[in-house]
Parts: sequence; C-alpha cells; structure tokens
Amino acid sequence: MKFFLGIVLLGVVAAGGCTSRSKAQARSQAAYAAGQQQAMMRFQDAQRTSVRVLGNVRNPEILWTDGLTLGQAIVAAEWLDRQDPRQIVVVRQRERFSVDPKSLLRGTDLPLEPGDTIELHP
Repeated sequence: MKFFLGIVLLGVVAAGGCTSRSKAQARSQAAYAAGQQQAMMRFQDAQRTSVRVLGNVRNPEILWTDGLTLGQAIVAAEWLDRQDPRQIVVVRQRERFSVDPKSLLRGTDLPLEPGDTIELHP
C-alpha cells in the first residue's frame, strides 16, 4: 500500500511540474522587469503635457491646455480624410473607451487630460 501511495504521489508531483529554483528566479526577475517597464511607461504618459492623435492627421501632437476637449483636439490635429472618422477611441492611462462620432458632431464633447491619446479610424 505504501508503495502504491508513493507511486501516486510521485505521479502528482510530476504532473504538477516541479520548478527548479533557477527557473522560478528567472520567472520572478522577468515579472519584475515587466512591472518596472509598465510603471515607467505610465510615468512617461503622466509627464506628457500634450495629447497624441493617431490617424491620418497633419498635427499628431497637440499641446494640452486647461479645458481642451476632444472636438477641439481633432480640429487642431487637422483630420485629412474626406469623410469623418467612423470610430474614435480615447486612451487614458492605458484604459480605452470609444466615443461615438455622431454624438461628438451633435455637440456632446469630452474634456481631455494631458497624456491622453486619441485614435481616429476611417
């Protein structure tokens, strides 16, 4: 009976996957480095005093001023396509949210914050 339990226990350990100390340490260091990189990117975004506009625009970097809105930023960026954008996405601190272009044209505007990124999709 003890022999049988020993075999079962050995099978459980093998199936669970033993991790060597060096592999565990390597994973830990990789996770730490990824966290550091993510924190640095957030810090850099927070330090930006502009709004970035991605898409077919003439001016992709708009200086942020107090009271700047999404509509104002799109006008300042100078959208170059013949038709209005079909999709607008605002990225704020790595969080993405869509804005309905039709509601923007009807006058519903969104205040922007420094470091925001606007994605305009045709």
